[in-house]
Amino acid sequence: MLRLLHTADVHLGARHADLGDAAAAQRERQFAAFRATVDLALAEKVDLFLVAGDLFDSNTQPRRSVDRVAAELARLAQARVRTVIIPGTHDVYDRSSVYRAYDLAALAGTRPAEELVTVLTPDRPWIHFAAIDAVVLGPVFATKRAPRSPLKDLAAVATPPATWKIGLVHAAIAIPGRTDNDEVVITTDEIAASGLDYLALGHWHSVQTAKAGSVVYGYSGAPEPVAVDQDRAGKVLLATLDQRGGRKYVTTEERTVGRTVFERREIDAAVIESQPALVARLRASADADLVLDVRLIGVRPDDLDVDPAEVEEALRGAFLRIRVRDLSRPALSQGALPPAETISGAFIRNVEGRIADLEAAGDDPAVLEADELRDVLRLGRLLLAGQEVTL
Repeated sequence: MLRLLHTADVHLGARHADLGDAAAAQRERQFAAFRATVDLALAEKVDLFLVAGDLFDSNTQPRRSVDRVAAELARLAQARVRTVIIPGTHDVYDRSSVYRAYDLAALAGTRPAEELVTVLTPDRPWIHFAAIDAVVLGPVFATKRAPRSPLKDLAAVATPPATWKIGLVHAAIAIPGRTDNDEVVITTDEIAASGLDYLALGHWHSVQTAKAGSVVYGYSGAPEPVAVDQDRAGKVLLATLDQRGGRKYVTTEERTVGRTVFERREIDAAVIESQPALVARLRASADADLVLDVRLIGVRPDDLDVDPAEVEEALRGAFLRIRVRDLSRPALSQGALPPAETISGAFIRNVEGRIADLEAAGDDPAVLEADELRDVLRLGRLLLAGQEVTL
């Protein structure tokens, strides 16, 4: 039996320009998730620790960041856990590669003959571990955009015989219309024909597993979200490869290593009494590890006035990040209308008639205009009723 831990897309050193003052804290979260991944590998006593690309967010890394990674790899090496890393599309193996600039195996305190820390390159696309009867194949290129699929003819690659063949690839699985412009693309047919027992993938940041032919494959996802809207990140995969009765069995298990939690929450505008009441309601869920995406939906009453930017500012610091979007729609008139010969009656009938025609048309421009007219109707009703309105 062979046990391995599969991670990818750690993106250490990411700038996080969209997070402003919180960027440095998020970088530390990402490193903490990597350290937690190493802790998990040691606790589970795995045989292999696989990094399927983009360990670093770019090839421009300060020495101190590389040293921190090497110290974690040293912990694995001391426990005799073998690490295999491939470059990705962010830390691509070009002339400026971080893997050319720094010898991770040496920095981790290991000797080449021990093969405890290995970075696969175009010149070294596989490694054989006789002690665990396994071969790891990691075809990579010296350019960000691949000249061909890394799985092309993989089954024909001459490697020493081994019970287990494990692939390590950083690529997108082909989806027509969605991955056409991706730098590295593979297909499920290529996975099925690869001759592998397990394919450890990187590039997509949400964890998922599947099977093509007899090959089990999976994306471990990012161990900590790189963008704050990645709700299936924060995981790694533990894979167990076993052989019983002449048959091979591969099972995977998701484990959480990241701290960040992403939640989408829809709130019916009809039940919101006021903006302060909405702020109080959201503050009750305050969590420094929570990225909260709030959407106000439904039909809102005329007297409800919510400014999403003000709500976000009021809750600054209560969450890792909060985003509030008002997708609610102003109500149409209810009850008996004023007489048609009055200004109010003529206004309401005219605007509601235009709204009905636009909503019946059903196309996007018409629906957008109808929503704008609903706001016009709401404001007009308030003004004609003698209420003050702030725009």
